[in-house]
Amino acid sequence: MPVAAPKPCRHPGCGALVTDGSGYCPNHKRAKPGSFADKSRGTSKERGYGWQWQKLRERILRRDNGLCQPCLENGRVTVATHVDHKTPKARGGTDAEENLQAICVACHKAKTDREKNEGRANHA
Repeated sequence: MPVAAPKPCRHPGCGALVTDGSGYCPNHKRAKPGSFADKSRGTSKERGYGWQWQKLRERILRRDNGLCQPCLENGRVTVATHVDHKTPKARGGTDAEENLQAICVACHKAKTDREKNEGRANHA
């Protein structure tokens, strides 16, 4: 059976080649690959992301031309499929359009992980 060609790590800015099919180099592998949602937080609808949020989300994706804003700031062009609160709601952020940005999955995961780690550090 042929071996797949190595692919770059999916972590933003990492160029390491990956051959194990996980998509991430050893430095960026997650403890639970693919686990973005924290089950203890409830569903998106339970957290207030119903049909009004979906309409707002589509408006932000259109406004940002479907491109990841953090990637653009770093000179990369990446398709955005998520919308993110620049200042998280848990830290006083709102659903105001100026607090929202189109973001790719990799940047959204990285930002969420950073915010989670910052929260843990503040409570330690």
